[in-house]
Amino acid sequence: MSSRKSLVDRVWAREVLDSRGNPTVEVEIGLLDGARGRAIVPSGASTGAHEAVELRDGDISRYGGKGVLGAVANIQNKITPAIQGCDASNQVEIDRILLELDGTTNKSGLGANALLGVSLATAWAAANSENIPLYRYLNDQSTYVLPTPMCNLLNGGAHATNSTDFQEFMLVPVGASSFHQGIQWIAEIYQIIKHILSERNLATTVGDEGGFAPTLESNQAAMDLLIEAILRAGKKPERDISIALDPAATEIFSPEETYKLSRENKVLTGAEMVDLWAEWKSLYPIISIEDGLAEDDWSSWVLLTERLGADTQLVGDDLFVTNQERLMRGINLGAGNAILIKPNQIGTLTETLGAIKTAQQNGFNTVLSHRSGETEDHTIVHLAIATSSGQIKTGAPARGERTAKYNEILRIEDTLGKNAVYLGGEPFQIKKKD
Repeated sequence: MSSRKSLVDRVWAREVLDSRGNPTVEVEIGLLDGARGRAIVPSGASTGAHEAVELRDGDISRYGGKGVLGAVANIQNKITPAIQGCDASNQVEIDRILLELDGTTNKSGLGANALLGVSLATAWAAANSENIPLYRYLNDQSTYVLPTPMCNLLNGGAHATNSTDFQEFMLVPVGASSFHQGIQWIAEIYQIIKHILSERNLATTVGDEGGFAPTLESNQAAMDLLIEAILRAGKKPERDISIALDPAATEIFSPEETYKLSRENKVLTGAEMVDLWAEWKSLYPIISIEDGLAEDDWSSWVLLTERLGADTQLVGDDLFVTNQERLMRGINLGAGNAILIKPNQIGTLTETLGAIKTAQQNGFNTVLSHRSGETEDHTIVHLAIATSSGQIKTGAPARGERTAKYNEILRIEDTLGKNAVYLGGEPFQIKKKD
């Protein structure tokens, strides 16, 4: 309920570091009643061409040009005067002001990193003003669905050097009875994979999202490694643990509109990529494929969805970039059946929630996601729980910026007790179209 106490009093913005050692934007909002909210904005490596613009300074003398002092200045000099005295509990109005101030479709005016930092910090301040968690502030109900994690165990592509062509190989604890059991299983398998790699004298260094990044002879060798680790852990593939993939196919898409698999010295057409995923699906317990095709290869996406979409989650990340217009194009074409949700791809909380709502109303699954350049901020956990998305993608069960999310879910699970629901593989099921 709106009251004078929740009016914005102060706004702080500063340059901090993300998990890759690059600068990013942190924002704090202070309200008249003394409540404060804080948010830190993540950053991607394999960013889609249609994402909102992340403003960087370009000053080579600082952080190799990646500084964000310009975005910080935009917050202090342009955004702060416009939202000071506004009601933080009116998120839609705050975000409307931000979008109006920016004045562009791709957030290049003030920077999506500036807008999102303010937007999320405002929501946290309003929730803290009411002394309730953000997930409850956004959606007050008696029981909550905890997200099933898609955990990155092997990294490749743009997230690791000299590894696989495909970016992420993930495990999903579909057969666990609770979140804490599921994350335990994955953490145990993570250690088993490390042991297997050591046995084979392969590198146990990790990629950007905490997954191991060994040099393997083929992309499929990564799949075999996952299966071996699942079995060594005493778990059954598919029944207990399924596999999720993020090939990030845009990264290997050429100007000739073919897909170049450097690791195997192959060049595939879109139709041949669809054949590849169909073959892998027949061989492995794959529950989800994200960005199995490039961001503008719409015809191949339609083909993939016709071929595998009845029983496989096909997630658009670069394809949809948390953008309702691109999402509606996919829905109308029959391209994909799920959307990855990354708030920094679009710029404000209101737009993020709008994309989730549009997806869910049209039978698309929703997956809340981190970025490869992450921070200790755990807002996406609260968004996943508030929206009953049932899925979260936030990296390996290692590295503080990744475990920050898992640990927050564990805290919430402990706090909610019997009012926390874990659905395992159910959120991955494909909804039948009318």
